[in-house]
Amino acid sequence: MNIKISVRELVEFILRSGDIDSTYRGKNRMSDGTKIHSKIQKSMDENYSSEVTLKTEIEFSDLKLRVAGRADGIIKEEEKIIIDEIKSTTRDLEKIDENFNDLHWAQAKCYGYIYAKDNELSSIDIQLTYVELDTEEIKKIRKSYRFNELEIFFKDLTDRYYIWAKLSRDWIEKRDESIKALEFPFDRYRKGQRKLAVGVYRTIEEKKKLFVEAPTGIGKTISTLFPAIKAIGENKGEKMFYLTAKTITRTVAEDSFDILEKKGLEFKRITLTAKDKICFEKDKTCNPDECKFAKGHFDRVNDAIYELITKEDNVSRETIEKYAKKHEVCPFEFSLDLSIWADGIICDYNYVFDPQAKLKRFFFEEKNKYIYLIDEAHNLVDRAREMFSAELFKRDILDMKRLFKDIEPKISKILDRINREFLKLKKLCKDKDYHIQKEEVEDIYYPLKKFIKLADNWLIENGDKKEHADLLDLYFKIVSFLRVSEDYSEKFVTYIERKDKDILVKLFCLDPSYLLSNTLNSGLSAILFSATLSPMEYFKDILGGSKDDNMMKLESPFDRENLKVVIEDKISTKYRNRKYSYEKLADKIYQASKYKKGNYMAFFPSYKYMQDVYEVFIERYSNIATIIQFGGMKEEEREEFLNKFIDKPKETLVSFAVMGGIFSEGIDLKGERLTGAIVVGVGLPKICLERNIIRDYFNEKNGLGYEYAYMYPGMNKVLQAAGRVIRTENDKGIVCLIDERFSYKSYKDIFPPHLR
Repeated sequence: MNIKISVRELVEFILRSGDIDSTYRGKNRMSDGTKIHSKIQKSMDENYSSEVTLKTEIEFSDLKLRVAGRADGIIKEEEKIIIDEIKSTTRDLEKIDENFNDLHWAQAKCYGYIYAKDNELSSIDIQLTYVELDTEEIKKIRKSYRFNELEIFFKDLTDRYYIWAKLSRDWIEKRDESIKALEFPFDRYRKGQRKLAVGVYRTIEEKKKLFVEAPTGIGKTISTLFPAIKAIGENKGEKMFYLTAKTITRTVAEDSFDILEKKGLEFKRITLTAKDKICFEKDKTCNPDECKFAKGHFDRVNDAIYELITKEDNVSRETIEKYAKKHEVCPFEFSLDLSIWADGIICDYNYVFDPQAKLKRFFFEEKNKYIYLIDEAHNLVDRAREMFSAELFKRDILDMKRLFKDIEPKISKILDRINREFLKLKKLCKDKDYHIQKEEVEDIYYPLKKFIKLADNWLIENGDKKEHADLLDLYFKIVSFLRVSEDYSEKFVTYIERKDKDILVKLFCLDPSYLLSNTLNSGLSAILFSATLSPMEYFKDILGGSKDDNMMKLESPFDRENLKVVIEDKISTKYRNRKYSYEKLADKIYQASKYKKGNYMAFFPSYKYMQDVYEVFIERYSNIATIIQFGGMKEEEREEFLNKFIDKPKETLVSFAVMGGIFSEGIDLKGERLTGAIVVGVGLPKICLERNIIRDYFNEKNGLGYEYAYMYPGMNKVLQAAGRVIRTENDKGIVCLIDERFSYKSYKDIFPPHLR
């Protein structure tokens, strides 16, 4: 069996040592560094070959290790070959000598060894080309090596990696044997479950995407995990990412893995937790002077990894914390390292899609054998727009300009220039509160980039100043803004808005399909599934599907007699008519709650509407127990709210909640914990500038602007709320839909069969 590793991974994994130190060092100049690399490479003559792929195999007695990578450049002189490794830096070049960074030499020496071996050279030169980002000055440091020196160095690296390669090989064999023997974990398939599992497997075989609407009860999670695991066991995939938007769906994935493991599956899976949640020292910065887990982290982390992966398959948050404490390593960085050794990674969308937060260690190659399982895929639309957009406020610029007036006049001066650009943009609004344009606001980019360079230097040199945190915060906002500008296309607009005596400039991604498809296509296959993916063509279009991708719409496996659906279409809940509907709604909610003694949820399109009807209801029906959702509920308050929904209650409870909120999606009130849902209105998002911009864009693109901006997102919230009632085959209940538009054909067509 061949075990593969890149030169970069090999060097960094074996040779790393020392502390984690988050002290600002200008590390967020990655895109600038990439551009400088390319600029230097293009400036070379015909004797310079750039981005040269090099690979070699090392045979051990029981396995082969394949090491590969790309050298930045290979220079052919008359009597010499030079391996060129380009490194960008914000450091003063005078402070960089040959001892500046051993890992830089190590990576280049590996390339030197492979090239010399392949071309039977007795010696070769290694050159580190350092380029200072601000000035673009270059410093070259060159050393000559004999082949046998490089061979000894490379052999030492690979010998030290052998135990890890053997560990990986032995695990893959053990894992694949268990997968081969694995059978579906239940005695029988539910209605639609086998069809889904077969569809997932075939889609992975075809290396396509599959869009699935599978109502509650089919068993979406197990029906997507099982075939994906089978495909990995047959070498049709290398690694699985189970992507979710909410913690609750992560838990369902973990529970499904537990079921499969009880049936004999051997599969390493990790659940990634956000840094701010898993950190042991939340009140300290991530540097060795303050945090004992940061100090010497890299000296100890490989021992921690080895112990954990040889003892544990389920790498949960609790497991990570246990071993991190034992070995005194940072739990977050430890978890990211462990993900390399996992077969399955359960994580939030942003670890794969967000340009700022994605796990870059997995995406160096343009194409990978990854399988993406994307749960609750309807949530990805707005999340993607958010991840691919960026905004800046004038007030932040002006406040920082004033703060730095006497501290660092150069920074204050460039911020003044940016502030003036904001004032120019403000004039574009004329007599309106906003201005929208398809073109970029390119005039602001130059001063923003100039600010980044000046702030970079100040942040590096002034880590102990009290203003450091404030400047760093603005720095990251501007870096994000410029990063988004690199993806700007006809699928974006720029808008300027007067907002609370401030000016907002936003690069707004209207159509995330292209950027989503880029990431999805970097993997082998993607399965996007949800109980509410209607209309399917809309989600396929907006989530980056192509005409060749597969679609599947499954019917509910439950007896349709178990759910009574009532439509009250004589009440208008349109914004202009709401004040006339309070009494009628209170009466209808009461009537619905008389269906039988039990717990009911009434869902509203806004907090104000909910509050207004709630006040009428408790005045009219004071004998009925009620609870109401409020904004910003903490976790314990949410738990307390849900704990009111007891099984087989002796008295009726009516709760008031907001559609699209924390109680309308992702909660599982089984049995008689929830008897009915009353859905008030068609869930349309609040009319606002951004929704209108989306509407206008899609009107121009496909004539479906209102549908894409308002109707489809709104009806998705309705379907999610209605889906709270029937969670198992034994559940019975009622859904009452209140709005005149529920009788319109355009709305009725969106309903799945079990709700018609």
